[in-house]
Amino acid sequence: MRSPDPKTALVTGGGSGIGRAISLALGHDGATVVVADLHPEAALATCEQIVTSGGVALHLAGDVAHPEDVERWFGEIRSACGGVDILVNNAGLQHVAPVEEFPVEKWDQLIGTMLTAPFLTTRLAIPHMRAKGWGRIVNLGSIHSLVASRYKSAYVAAKFGLLGLTKTAALETAGTGITVNCICPSYVRTPLIEVQVPRLAREHGIPEEEVIRRIILPNCPLGRLLEPDEVADAVRYLCSDAASGITGTAFTLDGGWTAQ
Repeated sequence: MRSPDPKTALVTGGGSGIGRAISLALGHDGATVVVADLHPEAALATCEQIVTSGGVALHLAGDVAHPEDVERWFGEIRSACGGVDILVNNAGLQHVAPVEEFPVEKWDQLIGTMLTAPFLTTRLAIPHMRAKGWGRIVNLGSIHSLVASRYKSAYVAAKFGLLGLTKTAALETAGTGITVNCICPSYVRTPLIEVQVPRLAREHGIPEEEVIRRIILPNCPLGRLLEPDEVADAVRYLCSDAASGITGTAFTLDGGWTAQ
């Protein structure tokens, strides 16, 4: 089944990092990109990059974990573009603490942003995709959709749950022209990671250049951070007609982490 043109893509957390790289890639491929972000200035900056490159983009502000914001986004997208053909659930955040010290409000925030929010967007995206006979839902999971780490209980729980949501939605939409997949990358070079390097170097008393290999990626045979564009290229592939037979998968970009 070939994709209809034109396509509209909604990218949550599209204002920076991986989300910005995905938004730019989909815009380059000709999609109208709707960049949704908690920070309106970041969403606007991404849109300006897309437009400067000759693409079409819209920006929306709000909290993806709030049902009223998500309902408003989909209403505005229906009015402007007809509906969402490509949904990329990318918004995320992190908090690190032992389980017994993990603040309940932080647990709720992480689960809300990385598990409840993809449920909210997916349930609103599917009807349009069914009616059109084509759709792509790509959830940004993590290596932590597959393996756990200490002190990341809410993040790991959300990412494991996101993979479960992916598989369930894939089964429910199989044969409709819709695919649902979860990309599971190891650590990606983003501002969130880069600001941790000096702190970890101080805490462990090692040079900054050793932090990634010894502290962040000791279990990754590849031994390097992924780049945002590598994740964006995986999204592009899963949104293509070439990937029409791929659904319900954990699409793993882990540098060999889970091969061990």
